[in-house]
Amino acid sequence: MTDTLLVATRKGLFTLRRKAGTFRIADPEFRGVPVSMALCDPRDGATYAALDHGHFGVKLHRRTGRTWREIPAPVYPQLPKGPGGKVTVEKEGGGRPWPRTLRLVWSLEIDPRTKGGLWCGTIPGGLFHSGDGGSSWQFNEGLWSQPARKKWFGGGFDTPGIHSVIVDPRNADTVTVAISCGGVWRTTDGGKRWENVSHGMRATYVPDAQAGDVDVQDPHRLAMCAQVPRRIWCQHHNGIFVRKDDGAPWREVTAKAKSRFGFACAAHPEDPDTAWFVPAEKDECRVPVDGRVVVLRTTDGGRSFDVLTKGLPPKNAFDLVYRHGLDVTGDGRLLAMGSTSGRLWIGEGGGERWREVDACLPPIYALRWVAS
Repeated sequence: MTDTLLVATRKGLFTLRRKAGTFRIADPEFRGVPVSMALCDPRDGATYAALDHGHFGVKLHRRTGRTWREIPAPVYPQLPKGPGGKVTVEKEGGGRPWPRTLRLVWSLEIDPRTKGGLWCGTIPGGLFHSGDGGSSWQFNEGLWSQPARKKWFGGGFDTPGIHSVIVDPRNADTVTVAISCGGVWRTTDGGKRWENVSHGMRATYVPDAQAGDVDVQDPHRLAMCAQVPRRIWCQHHNGIFVRKDDGAPWREVTAKAKSRFGFACAAHPEDPDTAWFVPAEKDECRVPVDGRVVVLRTTDGGRSFDVLTKGLPPKNAFDLVYRHGLDVTGDGRLLAMGSTSGRLWIGEGGGERWREVDACLPPIYALRWVAS
């Protein structure tokens, strides 16, 4: 049974452990430092933590046993100097220089093809791969060199970012990533060639004529059913979408969910028809709808949604749940949810009953259950 939860916050990495039915939180590691992402690799038990030191840059740490050790952070390759010794400037669609400096590690996922294999999504929109547990990183030129990148833009940040990386368990050469704002991209050859697979999504933050443009979509979070990987759920900037089969277009289920905005999304690992979402008011507000913290759950593939509220704040709440602030255990029975107000809940029975285990944590960036 899964009994350990990694809690990445603005002030360190906390660990929640369950013993005899009681959850306890240990003192933070990297105290006072923002931790943007954490990951435990069940293949060797190694734990990774991505730190944002602000002025001092992004750092990565790896723990085996009890000891943390700093490992190299991904580095963007720089453009060569041109005539006269001037550095070549790469420009985005608006004509501004496109940065080649790592701003944030926004996603870390396991690549099962090699021991220690990892994928890393970053801001400003670069994807990296490691085959040796983060000791070295390779920049994915195939995705970066897409002509469509000139249309990408930031969704909340000034520059685009890769926040979701999904590896297909049927074939690890097939990887799907989501970019805010740049759509959903897929490779079937391990990252050499990429295709935008955002067809069916729509954007309401651009002129109507551009609403279906696959290169400007803002998929806030992707979640795949591990047992039925052709089923992928998406919480988009202006709706909930689902892809039911390989190669099929996305289908919007917003009207039945009665939610058009949110960040978090979690898919049941075994049941392709079940997924969870956390709605909010969008754009300038970014607070719970009507001041109530609720979780939406569908168990029939998006045809209907349950509003789960038991144990959650019924009014006067200002908790926002970020993209990685919702996670589910491998059996789909236990959820964890953390908010920008530093509140951490555990949802039992697939989210039927929620229990607040702490209300005084720093703002929560990411939650990851540790597979046992």
